[in-house]
Amino acid sequence: MEVEYFDAYRSIAARSEGLFKDNGSRFIALAFPVETEEEVRDIVAALRKEYHDARHHCYAYRLGYKGDRFRSSDDGEPSGSAGRPILGQIDSMGLSDVLVVVVRYFGGIKLGIPGLIRAYKTSTADALGHAEIVEKVAGKTFHVCFDYLSMNAVMKVLKDLGLSASGQEFGLDCAMDVRVRLSLEDDFRERLSEIANLEEK
Repeated sequence: MEVEYFDAYRSIAARSEGLFKDNGSRFIALAFPVETEEEVRDIVAALRKEYHDARHHCYAYRLGYKGDRFRSSDDGEPSGSAGRPILGQIDSMGLSDVLVVVVRYFGGIKLGIPGLIRAYKTSTADALGHAEIVEKVAGKTFHVCFDYLSMNAVMKVLKDLGLSASGQEFGLDCAMDVRVRLSLEDDFRERLSEIANLEEK
């Protein structure tokens, strides 16, 4: 039977950059893989320092395997002309755990709202177009404790579900850490419930 996974999603492997120029204004787009709002804050703060002479530092991010945590910022540009187009490009590529910051150097000529939307959209698309797309899998780590006699049964469950263990301790009592993808969590808990103690880390 084909297993349906609901926990896989696409992200980017590493920082990538894009650029768009229009009427003297430069839009430098920087894309980053991120997993928390704290990382987002740190990166945005660092870029404000690095590009301290830029007029705007607009950004958007989407986080989590469901992509249900997101935000966009126009940073002083007209409402909806910067952050939303950036987020739109992240979404059109079906990505999550991604932050894109677009640094704008003003060239002296106003571009108008349609021009700004095009600039933020195009620079973001350029940055994401240069990124290596990777598949990520959402999961949880469990600390599994069991007695030595249950070792074979526990190992069989890991083998059947295609899971690997780390931090293994074997004695009279055994313990290990196991990372389990979310779509296998119920099966994993059920099959180990009678032979081991599980603790979510």
